[in-house]
Amino acid sequence: MSGAAGSAADRDDVTSARRIVVKVGSSSLTTSAGGLDADRVDALVDTLVTSRGNGAKEIVLVSSGAIAAGLSPLGLRRRPRDLARQQAAASVGQGLLMARYTASFARYGIRVGQVLLTSDDTSRRAHYRNAYRTLDQLLAMGALPVVNENDTVATDEIRFGDNDRLAALVAHLVRADLLLLLSDVDALYDGDPSTPGTSRIAEVRGAKDLDGVSIGSAGKAGVGTGGMVTKVEAARIAAAAGIPVVLTSASRAADALAARPVGTYFHRTGRRSAGRLLWLAHASTPLGALTLDDGAVRAVVERHSSLLPAGIAAVEGDFSAGDPVELRDTAGTPVARGLVSFDATEIPRLIGRSTRDLARELGPAYEREVVHRDDLVLLR
Repeated sequence: MSGAAGSAADRDDVTSARRIVVKVGSSSLTTSAGGLDADRVDALVDTLVTSRGNGAKEIVLVSSGAIAAGLSPLGLRRRPRDLARQQAAASVGQGLLMARYTASFARYGIRVGQVLLTSDDTSRRAHYRNAYRTLDQLLAMGALPVVNENDTVATDEIRFGDNDRLAALVAHLVRADLLLLLSDVDALYDGDPSTPGTSRIAEVRGAKDLDGVSIGSAGKAGVGTGGMVTKVEAARIAAAAGIPVVLTSASRAADALAARPVGTYFHRTGRRSAGRLLWLAHASTPLGALTLDDGAVRAVVERHSSLLPAGIAAVEGDFSAGDPVELRDTAGTPVARGLVSFDATEIPRLIGRSTRDLARELGPAYEREVVHRDDLVLLR
């Protein structure tokens, strides 16, 4: 951990980045009472267009603000807690948000494209490929994608929960070179920024750099879902996937994109992982669980094998083929997560049996894995 100012030389990854995901929070776009602040939106757009023109960079914007923008038009004083009214506000606000972005980017002759995602869209193989192709094609055609969670239809089971995490996963999806997280706080601090004596953390090289750091959970404006906790978690996800991250305030976005030593810089801690497995690990909610015998646990965890019916000891939950499920050892500890090939009602008669026997008795459709290794991610 470093509280020093650092130097631009420490951020060569920022200078060399050609594809950048920028996430902006509700508090940076709206008033505390709800409703979009046109001046704030225009200021952000000015910054992004300037950076986009310098070095022919490609930018994907992950933007919160739909629910917050819909509060005032619907006569709501604060963000509702129930999902139905959140979705109603998002329905009204998403159109207002995109209209504002469309008009603001149009000042520079730039078209924007709206992309609304749920976690279900990106943990399944075909949906993941389609999401990538759409975003990649928008960038190839010179448009600027504006991504948000599909709040109007997402249920509790298929929500990301916050756009910080969504931004980290989108950065991985589009193979970004950099993730910029913008909020109403200019950096990560080693305590409450309003308390005298706290210091800015200039860079984070790994989890140990945050040992003993108290991270607050609420933003100032009270219109978003995130806080510093979700931003640090998003930075951790992206950095582990080989993507450096800068966390700072929207007012310092230009400095951050110019590689000036502002905010907090999270160094890469890992390499890019395979496709949608990062989404499966961080964006999916298991709808059931399979208990594995000891041999199956070793096969899945140590040999990276698929899960066969013979290795299953028990099943719980109500899920359908293609849903995410948790794989547990006999002590109940989660060891992996994967997309199951059978409905929950089918699995009891498969437990402990070989695929050859199942194919002989039930037909060739049953001679397959319960969870294929390509649809499985380890949790330990």
